[in-house]
Order: sequence, then C-alpha cells, then structure tokens
Amino acid sequence: MAKIRYAAYGSNLHPLRLGGRVPSAELLGTSFLPERSLHFHKKGTDGSGKCNILEPGLGVHVAIYAINVEEKAALDKCENLGSGYEESTIVVPEFGNCFTYQATSTHVVDDLIPYCWYHEMVRIGCYFLKFPNEYVSRINAVAPSRDPNEPRRRKNWKIVETLRGGT
Repeated sequence: MAKIRYAAYGSNLHPLRLGGRVPSAELLGTSFLPERSLHFHKKGTDGSGKCNILEPGLGVHVAIYAINVEEKAALDKCENLGSGYEESTIVVPEFGNCFTYQATSTHVVDDLIPYCWYHEMVRIGCYFLKFPNEYVSRINAVAPSRDPNEPRRRKNWKIVETLRGGT
C-alpha cells in the first residue's frame, strides 16, 4: 500500500490518538520547524481554540507519521478539511515533504481558548515524544477553559485517560 507522510503538531501528536483515527499510522520520528509558531487560534466546530502553525515563529516541534493513502480521507474528515482547515505541504527537516493541516484565515480568531481536554491531548503528546521543556512550557502557559458540553467533555476526557495510559 502507498504511504504518505503527515506532520502532526496538535492533538494528533500522540500515536494512540492518531492511531484511533488512522489505524495505519506509523510514527517515523520527530522534527523541528524553526520558522513556525504554534497557536491555539483556529476556531473549531465547538467554538474553542484548536492548534494552527504559522510563520514566523519561535519554532514548532512535529511528529511525522506514515499513513496509508487510502486512510487519508478519514483523517481529512476528523480534521474537518475544507471547513476551517486546508491541507498544505511543508518541508520538514530530515523527512522532506509532508502534508499537514493549517487554518484558513476565515477560521482564525486570536482570542480563542482551547478546552482543557484538547489542551491536555497536546501536552500529553509533547511529553510522550519528549519535546524540550522550553517548548512544553510555552504550551503550558496557555490557559485552557472548561468545555460546557458535558457529553463531549466526558467523551474527550476518556480519550485523554487512554493517552495518559499510553505514555
């Protein structure tokens, strides 16, 4: 089966999270994009802040995965491709061209706050991949908020607990 490389930087960092969405996902390694920065300003379908990467910046750590081409449509659906995120190709040191998702300008709102469960998914992925403390500190400095939707909150905290068990 043909494989493509995906650069994850947000809630898909942890292999258990991405594997739950794309079973073929194989972690190839990590890299650093020195010219980019991580923001929680992409307006998600739930109204909270989701991750986005922009130039210029202090640098973003990414996880590189190989996934089966046939499963990309499933990941596109999870990421709401075409409704806030667009696909882009980025050149990742040591890995070459990788696809990723970036927020469209229509879905960037600078004062958004991530929900606690989403923020924790990103943090757990960073810890699992052993990203530098200085980088994780920048993510920890983002103050998340409590998701007011109880069923969604419970569902996503279950995913967080699964990720915690896999670290």
